[in-house]
Amino acid sequence: MKKVIITCAVTGSIHTPSMSPHLPVTPDEIARDAIAAAQAGAAIVHLHARDPADGRPSQDVALFREFLPRIKAACDAVLNLTTGGASTMSVEERLQPALQLRPEVASLNMGSMNFGLYEMLGRFKEFRHDWERPYLADSDDRIFRNTFRDIAYILESCSANGTRFEVECYDVGHLYTAAHFLDRGLLRPPLLIQSVFGIRGGIGAHPEDLMHMRRTADRLFGGDYAWSVLGAGRSQMPLATIGAAMGGNVRVGLEDSLWDGPGRLAQGNAAQVARIRAIIEALSLEAATPDEARAILQLKGKDATGF
Repeated sequence: MKKVIITCAVTGSIHTPSMSPHLPVTPDEIARDAIAAAQAGAAIVHLHARDPADGRPSQDVALFREFLPRIKAACDAVLNLTTGGASTMSVEERLQPALQLRPEVASLNMGSMNFGLYEMLGRFKEFRHDWERPYLADSDDRIFRNTFRDIAYILESCSANGTRFEVECYDVGHLYTAAHFLDRGLLRPPLLIQSVFGIRGGIGAHPEDLMHMRRTADRLFGGDYAWSVLGAGRSQMPLATIGAAMGGNVRVGLEDSLWDGPGRLAQGNAAQVARIRAIIEALSLEAATPDEARAILQLKGKDATGF
């Protein structure tokens, strides 16, 4: 039976705390939601940190240390740390958790891009914290920087850690960038290609966009990659369903969408994991266990991390 790796992105840096009371902010909340997502069927849990005082994104390694050992002790999920952080951060700041904590997997964006969050101001009017509104509004004049030099810097800095990368591709050109770093020997197969759809500045969320990304990845990487589908916002479940039916893996979580149906906020990350797991099983597929995900992706194992 085909195994589908479910990744759950627990909090991210896109949504702000005022958008949902269910968005994890404190280390306790992040640990709780990550463990619940793993129990619901997520083989990989993708993690950011936030300042517990006001919920702003943070790459403070001390904050990661507050929740990582707790999650590791409570479940067997693969813990995946961001090197994206937030678009307002320097690459050196964004690198630190993956560099110091040596996770099994870390995320890595494959290119600089416009990353527009400002349209969410049309849906959310009231904000509890002073940083939230300008963080969204100023994104119309902000570049999420990931130059070739930045990408090489992250890959080379982590090369001795045995960390593999969730290679995040927001458009077709990012797939070619991944192939470039594969040719340079800085990425090694099998790749985990996370194809991202529906972010303003990246490829759209139409099924034809998904098909184009898949065809291009197949041509570039052949059988040396695992494909995963991430749909932002309301496209989360439809695109994940199409991706799973096509033989791909899936990513859900409150980083990517706050919703669990039209007009209904997800009560937590586990609700989205449970929903996509039910869809996977309805397709006569099966959610991969963490150890099966480790075998598919050839990971170093949880005991070789730095936390």
